[in-house]
Amino acid sequence: MARILIVDDEALMRDMAGESLRRRGHEVTLARNATEGLEKFDPTFELVLSDYKMPGLTGLEFLKRLREKKSEVPFIIMTAHGTVQVAVEAMRHSAWDFLEKPFDPEVLEFTVERALEVHGLKRENQRLRKALDEKFHIVGSAQNLTAVQHLISQVGPTRTTVLVQGESGTGKELVARAIHDSSPRRDKAFVKVNCAALPESLFESELFGHEKGAFTGALRSQRGKFELADNGTLLLDEISEMPLAMQSKLLRVLQEREIPKIGSEVEIPVDVRIVCSTNRDLAKEVEEGRFRADLYYRLNVIRIEVPALRTRKEDIPQLAAWFLDRYNRENGYSVTGFSEGAMSNLRSHDWPGNVRELENAVQRAVVLTQKGEVVSSVLGLANSKQNPLGSSAQTAASELDPREMVTISEMERRMIFAALEGLSGNRTRAAERLGISIRTLRNKLREYRGELVGEDDDEP
Repeated sequence: MARILIVDDEALMRDMAGESLRRRGHEVTLARNATEGLEKFDPTFELVLSDYKMPGLTGLEFLKRLREKKSEVPFIIMTAHGTVQVAVEAMRHSAWDFLEKPFDPEVLEFTVERALEVHGLKRENQRLRKALDEKFHIVGSAQNLTAVQHLISQVGPTRTTVLVQGESGTGKELVARAIHDSSPRRDKAFVKVNCAALPESLFESELFGHEKGAFTGALRSQRGKFELADNGTLLLDEISEMPLAMQSKLLRVLQEREIPKIGSEVEIPVDVRIVCSTNRDLAKEVEEGRFRADLYYRLNVIRIEVPALRTRKEDIPQLAAWFLDRYNRENGYSVTGFSEGAMSNLRSHDWPGNVRELENAVQRAVVLTQKGEVVSSVLGLANSKQNPLGSSAQTAASELDPREMVTISEMERRMIFAALEGLSGNRTRAAERLGISIRTLRNKLREYRGELVGEDDDEP
């Protein structure tokens, strides 16, 4: 069902069209002229059907007014004065189609259904494109990341081969996609091959394809990744894991721009841009004989080093907020942000797994929190360098005189009061910093019967 606006000064035609579309299950609104149509129109309408010749504004003027409002709603012109000139003028202003009165209800219904179908596909394509852009969006403004983004903008529009290096989880595939998206090939295929996951025996068939019967088990012809990426971009992920025998064949393909399809006597020309990625030092791999020097020099035209997250910690709040928003939307949750302690832990963690590890930590936190503020305990950062007791408690511990005989319970008492003092009496945050539950903290305070600093407890 769609919301449809019908505008026509002829009551009989207006009612006939409305009844015909209602029978198809659509919600129809009627207007006697274009002025009334403009008053009734809102962005929830999915199609407009308008007469051409009406008192006051014509159908074309009505269409122009809608386009001035940035509306992309499909617009169908109806007229008893069908001329080529009117049709051309309507199409020039992005009308979907042109119906000449009188028309059969079936013709009207078919035209409307076709317009709704095509426009729906267009909107879905836009939605998927937006989702894809969000998924592969590079987030951050650290100086070393900005340098990478600048290099992407320079090399993207060219045909140049690019080698992307960086630790696992830094976002090498994001960089490769950004190169593709900033190139003239952006509307063509982006094909990824994980070289580390391919058995050596399948490399050639996977990259170059094979004909039916080329080997045992080849029951049908198959296009290789190079053919699939023709006129687009091919990402050879973890290129350092490619066997030496395959490296020589890849070098020949890069030089000749033709692929030797298994079982075929004719080599197939391809136009593919190559982007490679690796978490290893390829120059060192060459020195140790695990990677061909000639292929390395062929690939290492432009090298982009993706920085580790620990070298751009100023980006952590922005990245964490971006992932939080993403998993909120995916799961329908309403997590509002990170507590001071949680953000402190995120900033202080070393992130050996880089951005991927941060994403996983935030996803975990969102799922476990669902609404309200993320606290440190749900992040799962066991190796965080952040002192869980807070600076005041740390100071209290460091100032203990080793010659003073202090019981464990007394030391515990001092630590609790120091944590509360450092956090202005906020019991919830103090419990979080101390690594205990709020219930345990309250029980301890009842036991101590001491005076607290700042009774503005944030929990009842």
